[in-house]
Amino acid sequence: MLPMPADASRTADFAAVRELAAADMQRVDALIRSRLASDVVLINQIADHIIAGGGKRLRPMLHVLAAGAAGYAGEQHVKLAAVIEFIHTSTLLHDDVVDESDLRRGRKTANALWGNAASVLVGDFLYSRSFQLMVELDDMRVMRILADTTNTIAEGEVLQLLNIGNADVDETAYLAVIERKTAVLFAAATELGGLLGGLPADQIAALRRFGLELGYAFQIADDLLDYLSDADTLGKNIGDDLAEGKPTLPLIYALERATPAQAQSMRHAIEHGGLDALDDIVNAIRGSGALERTHARAVQHADAAREALSALPPSSYREALNALADYSVQRSF
Repeated sequence: MLPMPADASRTADFAAVRELAAADMQRVDALIRSRLASDVVLINQIADHIIAGGGKRLRPMLHVLAAGAAGYAGEQHVKLAAVIEFIHTSTLLHDDVVDESDLRRGRKTANALWGNAASVLVGDFLYSRSFQLMVELDDMRVMRILADTTNTIAEGEVLQLLNIGNADVDETAYLAVIERKTAVLFAAATELGGLLGGLPADQIAALRRFGLELGYAFQIADDLLDYLSDADTLGKNIGDDLAEGKPTLPLIYALERATPAQAQSMRHAIEHGGLDALDDIVNAIRGSGALERTHARAVQHADAAREALSALPPSSYREALNALADYSVQRSF
């Protein structure tokens, strides 16, 4: 059976994590707002819309917590956290255009309000803003990690595009996409925290491994929610991934155990992006054990993330990172 909805203790744990990072995140948010400002009115309008959309700012929070776990006491983590958020937000703008999405976090997407061209160009603006902040840090090691990460994310976007409508995508191909699209930015966020703190190479590598495994867990759990949640809970409708022709892990696992009739229906939905048989497909997925297998795979990565953290000295920041590994697989079930 899948876990019941997150209990009060887990909600409290996440609240405690946010409280630990709150002072740093207030500074990060202030920097984000100031650096989003532009003389171009449309950029300001879209930027204001993005900021108002909220979100947990998980990736920049990961960075400030990793820097804390590394014992860093300087100022550069604030700029790096903003860079990480700019990179992430720019990918969201581009994703929504590619996916033709009109809803994110329960609100109209930028492309739905201002059109695809404006969204793509403001996404480019955010990328370039992140490059400006990187240069200000004047650290070639930091720039190399972020440049490589941004390039890998772009590769992941293209890989996912190639997989859309392909009913033959297997687990290996799926994991290759989420590593590039999601996990590498988590990994960069935590690795950079260790780098700022001057940790030895093995502990920096452990922080990177933590971020990578956490990214896997987070994205797999997110794809699971697409077949469990709704627009009020997740900010998108059940079956949205299927409607976009995305063969995510629940569907891949379900196809492995489907009857010929079920498999035909699932493959048709992936290849044509239709939702005519959504109820039957969702019932088939839920009856196949695919959701339980998907959740178990997410937990496996969360466990690996916690194991990586054992290389770091004990601290409240390390415990907060551990709590995020729990949170990643327990969101809104």
